[in-house]
Amino acid sequence: MLTNKSSSRSSWIGILIGLAGIGIGLIAGFLAGASPILLGLPIFAVLVVVWFFGKFEQAVIGLLVLRSSLDIFAAQQLPAAFAIGLNILTLLYVTVSLLTGQRVKVDQFWWFFAGWLALQALWVVLLPLGGLGLDGTHLQTAVREWLRLFSWSMVYLLVMQLKDRIHPQKMISALFLSLVLPLTAALLQTILPPSLLPAFLTKADPSALQNLETLSRINGTLGHPNTFSTFLLFFIGLTCWQLQQSRRRSFWLLLLGILVFFLVSTKTLIALVMTFILIFVLISPKLTPLNFIGGLLFFAVVIGLYASTEFGRERLASIANTPLLNPDIDISRSILLSASDGNSFNWRITQWTSLLKAWQYSPMLGYGLGTSSAVGYFPNYAHNDYIRALVEGGIVGLMAFITFLIANILRLTQVLRSSAKNISQKNLSLVLIAILIALIVGMITENIWSHTTLFFYWLTTSAIVNWDWQENQSNYY
Repeated sequence: MLTNKSSSRSSWIGILIGLAGIGIGLIAGFLAGASPILLGLPIFAVLVVVWFFGKFEQAVIGLLVLRSSLDIFAAQQLPAAFAIGLNILTLLYVTVSLLTGQRVKVDQFWWFFAGWLALQALWVVLLPLGGLGLDGTHLQTAVREWLRLFSWSMVYLLVMQLKDRIHPQKMISALFLSLVLPLTAALLQTILPPSLLPAFLTKADPSALQNLETLSRINGTLGHPNTFSTFLLFFIGLTCWQLQQSRRRSFWLLLLGILVFFLVSTKTLIALVMTFILIFVLISPKLTPLNFIGGLLFFAVVIGLYASTEFGRERLASIANTPLLNPDIDISRSILLSASDGNSFNWRITQWTSLLKAWQYSPMLGYGLGTSSAVGYFPNYAHNDYIRALVEGGIVGLMAFITFLIANILRLTQVLRSSAKNISQKNLSLVLIAILIALIVGMITENIWSHTTLFFYWLTTSAIVNWDWQENQSNYY
């Protein structure tokens, strides 16, 4: 029986390889006729597939590490091509596993995620049918946004296939390799003037090159300082987790200092608020006077570094010229001031007000995925993910968005309670809860939902935390 089963699996694999060979041959013939240069693409694809299946564990880790360095090539559509390629590889691996009788590893959250994505597809279908506030000319935008979310589910599914093949602590330690190139780029942006930086390390947004304020901030390889700041915040959380269990505390303390330095250098004000929330949530389960004082000192250092720069002082002072702290400035005046004062918070109020007015014309289902930049006063993102969800999906879409966030918190809370016997797993679930709460607060003034790289690593770690952690393998350092 075993021989017959193995033979059957081999037959299926042989058939798949044969079909793939025919498909690649046809594509190669077409590309050779169109352009001989393009002939190398299917050959490269074959090599990637062979490497992916032959060295699966190393290939997945390599792809995970590579993602943090791709956003600087957004103009060349490299991140999108990477996402499509990763989706194809994941679906191919799952298909081969099913046909050969191997188990595809999923958990309950992935099924919830898949159902949530199916609901999001409703807005893609309704857009060309005239069921939303915009017409089918924005279909490409909606499809692109849905595919971006779909790629997140594929990342989660792919990482789940490593369960029981790599120990979770070893897997998370490997993710820190994703910091190498972004931090190297950030260091170059810190010590070199913009004129001496390579073109691919300057700001990804062409309009940002004309803004001296933006030029004074760093973005690593993430394309925008705000995107880089949430990426750093995520790894600050993971570094705190490493500090709780590792014997090499000096190494992780050094890395924590480096990450905080670059976080402050992004000059992202909301990142300071999210850092405070992260630290507060982490120390709250064991809130002793020593932990409280340590948390305050850590946050004081972060604020001190931020306020030590002229830009930081000006940014902190600018809050006084907004309705948030100045009772003499109402929303109407804030909107008028946004045209000339350069205050980003007043700019946000203008954008939020225009989006909320537009939402009133399509309140239940909104305008469609990714379309908020097309209906606001400024052709930019909403800079508030809740308003964005409301405008793009209406009341139904906002409820779906909030449900997704709550489901993540509930799931991590469940892992936290069920992992009492494994301190490492329990601590990691608490770190992820702290990061998520910080992101939820940050979504009030930022476009965190559009930070694709952040959620690439967030969902990777979210999948790992639900693996089976063995206590007798808890120390890999």
